[in-house]
Amino acid sequence: MKHALHLPEDRLAGLHPTVRGIAAAAQQAGGRAFLVGGFVRDTVRGLLAGEPGLPGTAEFDLEIYGLPPDRLASLLRRFGSVNLVGESFAVYKVTPRRAAGTGGGAGAEPIEIDVSLPRRDQRTGPGHRGFAVEGDPQLSIEEAARRRDFAVNALLLDPLTGEVLDPWGGLRDVEARVLRAVDPGTFAEDSLRVLRGMQFAARLGFSIDDATVALCRSLPLDDLPGERIWGEMEKLLMKAERPSVGLDWGLRLGVVERLFPELHATVGTPQEKEWHPEGDVWIHTLLAIDRARIEAQGLPYAKEATVMLAVLCHDFGKPATTAVVDGRIRSFEHEEAGVAPTVSFLNRLKIHTLDGYDVREQVVALVGAHLAPSHLFKNRDNVGDGAFRRLARRLEPELLYRVSRADCLGRTGDFSTEAQEWFIAKVRALGVEEKPPKPILMGRHLLEMGLRPGPEIGRITRAIYEMQLDGRVTDLDGALAAARELLGGP
Repeated sequence: MKHALHLPEDRLAGLHPTVRGIAAAAQQAGGRAFLVGGFVRDTVRGLLAGEPGLPGTAEFDLEIYGLPPDRLASLLRRFGSVNLVGESFAVYKVTPRRAAGTGGGAGAEPIEIDVSLPRRDQRTGPGHRGFAVEGDPQLSIEEAARRRDFAVNALLLDPLTGEVLDPWGGLRDVEARVLRAVDPGTFAEDSLRVLRGMQFAARLGFSIDDATVALCRSLPLDDLPGERIWGEMEKLLMKAERPSVGLDWGLRLGVVERLFPELHATVGTPQEKEWHPEGDVWIHTLLAIDRARIEAQGLPYAKEATVMLAVLCHDFGKPATTAVVDGRIRSFEHEEAGVAPTVSFLNRLKIHTLDGYDVREQVVALVGAHLAPSHLFKNRDNVGDGAFRRLARRLEPELLYRVSRADCLGRTGDFSTEAQEWFIAKVRALGVEEKPPKPILMGRHLLEMGLRPGPEIGRITRAIYEMQLDGRVTDLDGALAAARELLGGP
């Protein structure tokens, strides 16, 4: 057992009091508690890099040795509400009580502490559910850590003493900034770990060692359900400063080819150098997705995810439409051609709504219209306000602006965003950043005029709304006058 590192007392003091309280109670009861997982990895990474403080996280994972499940559950109830989420292997979610001196004031972010027994996994069948998992409080630290994916995630931290235990060489790997499978046999039992390698490489800025790359390429990925694939892609797109790093590793690991054929088709698809000096569509996509991390800042989570996905998919139509025309590389109508592969891609990830927001609808619409700001700008002398209001019926122009900027700036060279800035200025002046204007004329107005309920109500309101979008109707009096004219009345 390697334990060549201790966390300084000033950093230990920064741990959430309930974490240390549970560890102290476990010790008094004859057990021993360790923090495990990403918090430990990131704490060690920051310590070795000379960064002050602890990782900014509200997630803690405690693994407790030497206590049977019933005693553990009783102990935990002293610290807050306890929810058993894994009965056979004793995993508890503890929500600490908010009390004076516990860091849980009215404005504090609520936390949840996952507490578990050491576990052993045994493959019982194919697929991600084909495991028998059993909690064993007497399991050795080395054996319990063997089930983890990468050595950097197999470190343990004693929250009372600051001792870092390193049963599988994780400290060396953190220093070398490399991901290495703990054990090829246990690693291969869950193919999701291949995708975890992608997103960890991007989020941590780590490389993946050659043996682990070969191992990942050898594993089948066809047993992974869309929800689990999206779970890892979501972390890659939303948590990595440079998602392109993870996508590039995904190409090397065989993930892109096997799981995302729509994305893989962009590899090697040429582009005209005048407009894309960076290279093929794949390279442009990598540059654009990194730019999208900047452009999506400040948005609610679901809309941020929408921008990231739309940028990832925006050129899916180019492989099918790219051709040499008059000596130049063209991809005519690739926006519309990208809609079908985008739908296929989203189907594979089982993406529909996030937080009640229709991500799928917006992503598909954004892909199909991602060049609209440039087209409108080129024809600005002939474009009326109605074009912007109608566009807002299909998608959110504010999101389109961000997608278009990422597309424009996701290139090497000096390219102007004048078109995008003109577009968003027009959109904001019209007040349609998120949605089109509300109809002025409603069915009730026509009923008050004496019309009987029926299809004519819908026909008239739709016609008047089109006039409103064009700016020919601006208030209710004008709408009523236009409706009377359509009805042939005075």
